[in-house]
Amino acid sequence: MPKEFESPKDTQENTVIAGRNAVAEALKKGRPIDCIYILKGVERGSMGKIISLAKENGVPIKDAAQQKLDTLSNGVVHQGVVAITACHDFSTMKDIFQKAGDQPPFIIICDNIEDPHNLGAIIRTAEAAGAHGVIIPKRRGVGLTATVAKTSAGAVEYMPVVRVSNIVAAIEELKQKGLWIFCADMDGQPWCSTDMGGPIGIVVGAEGNGVSRLTKEHCDFVVSLPMNGQVNSLNASVAAAIVIYEAVRQRNGLPSFAKKK
Repeated sequence: MPKEFESPKDTQENTVIAGRNAVAEALKKGRPIDCIYILKGVERGSMGKIISLAKENGVPIKDAAQQKLDTLSNGVVHQGVVAITACHDFSTMKDIFQKAGDQPPFIIICDNIEDPHNLGAIIRTAEAAGAHGVIIPKRRGVGLTATVAKTSAGAVEYMPVVRVSNIVAAIEELKQKGLWIFCADMDGQPWCSTDMGGPIGIVVGAEGNGVSRLTKEHCDFVVSLPMNGQVNSLNASVAAAIVIYEAVRQRNGLPSFAKKK
């Protein structure tokens, strides 16, 4: 049987680990892993060791078809399991508040962003705008993959990214710490007429579906961008950038051009 090994760097950017022993050893060593894909329908008992280690390390497990595993492993014998390594260590809520220091916390919350290019762009904008952290979900949405790192243009090295089990629970925790939570969605009040100058979190929804209903219900405000053309929505990272920089304008005490006569 061919030896298990990591996929070549030039084909998978050294982010894929294939095979049961290889994945188990990576988990034992505490290597940052974004998620683990296990062949759909495989007897979970045979994957018991990997599943147990994944739970201990807080690594999400996802079912995958044979074709997806074959593609991810790029010819490596995967034995029904493939791990995608994270491009950077995840941070904690404490890290975000330490970064904020004496400033009002400014946090971006990604609700099930699935496109790695969008997440990378959001992290890049958040870092450039002076945000203190980004929150992403463990299971529904993309993690810190190599594509995310590349799209962020290095921002993942400076921006704390926290991965949480439940976005709603994270929002409630932030509200208890004094943050006002703003949801960027289609049916809100005008984005530039809302006070975002204090401690805030901005929730950005997934591509196509927007912010989930439950998440929206737990936000304090819903803000929307004017859509005057034939297209009724914007790319997630573009919408996020506009709202983030409106918050920056207010936090810096700059005048609003929208109020100019």
